[in-house]
Amino acid sequence: MFKKTTLDNGLRVITVPVAGTKTVTVLVLVGTGSRCETKDINGISHFLEHMFFKGTKKRPTPADITEELDGVGGEYNAFTSKEYTGYFAKVNYKQFDLALDWISDIFLNSRLEEKEIEKEKGVILEEINMYLDTPIYYIGHLWESLLYGDHPAGWPVLGSKENILNIGREQIANYLKSQYAGSNSLICVAGNFNENEALEKIKKHFGTLRGGNPRPSAGVSENQSRPEALPHFKKTDQTHFCLGVRGYGAFHPDRYVFSILGIILGGFMSSRLFQEVREKRGLAYYIKTSTEASTDVGYLVTQAGVANSKIEEAIATILAEYRLIREKGVSEKELLRAKDHIKGSMLLNLETSDEQASFFSIQEILRKEILTPEQVFAKIDMVSANDIRRVADDIFRPEKLNLALIGPFKNKKKFEELLRI
Repeated sequence: MFKKTTLDNGLRVITVPVAGTKTVTVLVLVGTGSRCETKDINGISHFLEHMFFKGTKKRPTPADITEELDGVGGEYNAFTSKEYTGYFAKVNYKQFDLALDWISDIFLNSRLEEKEIEKEKGVILEEINMYLDTPIYYIGHLWESLLYGDHPAGWPVLGSKENILNIGREQIANYLKSQYAGSNSLICVAGNFNENEALEKIKKHFGTLRGGNPRPSAGVSENQSRPEALPHFKKTDQTHFCLGVRGYGAFHPDRYVFSILGIILGGFMSSRLFQEVREKRGLAYYIKTSTEASTDVGYLVTQAGVANSKIEEAIATILAEYRLIREKGVSEKELLRAKDHIKGSMLLNLETSDEQASFFSIQEILRKEILTPEQVFAKIDMVSANDIRRVADDIFRPEKLNLALIGPFKNKKKFEELLRI
């Protein structure tokens, strides 16, 4: 289903032909993000991502960058995470040459003009304000801040307002030169295209990409010994919270068990927590459980928004479900439904060329190993009910419990006393 080629400059090229589609996606990923930053430049990965849309010699203005793909109905964007940064263009397959030229141009030739940097500071500050004013988003940062503290894994991807105001062109250019190296990057083409022709065109467009000295993702050492809470005081009508536990990273042998456990608890509308918290008790409009696995650490977290007066009941209800699955496990029927849900959702997502590109590329950038969907399904099928209970017994422990919340509360000790499992 895919082919991986490494060019002389270290750039990895992944080609994924997709039969029956009329689109093609070109995705470039770089193995750098906010976990590769130092405190004084926290936010620079995201800042640089913005600057790639501000002009090149060939396309000198932001309008020149966007008009070409808009004119052919293309989809394009970029994203920054803790451990990687990506840029993509998805177009009608007949526009492949345009997409490749466009993405290589912004990736290799962005001018990083001082005047555009200063203007973009205002844009990013407003992006930060948007997240600060939106509890359903901001609670995610507070959760990771609670888990990892004053460490790159606990810093916001967007950075602080102070940093954004102080970062200058020289810092951005130095970061680009260091981190955006051939050995630290990959390009994936997925969809309707000719593989041999695409590879030759990629060699031509990206041949000038050279090596730098990339700063690796900062490792995390976890040493929690008791339940911890982080209340963020805000006058709201609804309390948004993240309640969960430390878990496993992307290389852990139980990562598939871990993922399925999260699905069973709160991954779909018939999951345990959706039924118990929303349908039976009417406590929340939204509630979900998800798992996150970075290269070395991970977590399982349940997020919900409830009336301020119902926060204690919601916490107790979720903890009861954690305890129940630890003590009683799951039925074969429930396990099969979760497995089928994961496989069905994955297949639906992989109908599109952009999801195909993401599926293969993110595996490579994080783990330097790519599994096909069939290989992933085989791993999922191997998970047993005993595995679920064993992992639940391992992670649902008092010393791994954490709670972050946004609402009209200041008493940290009160909430830590609720964290009993």
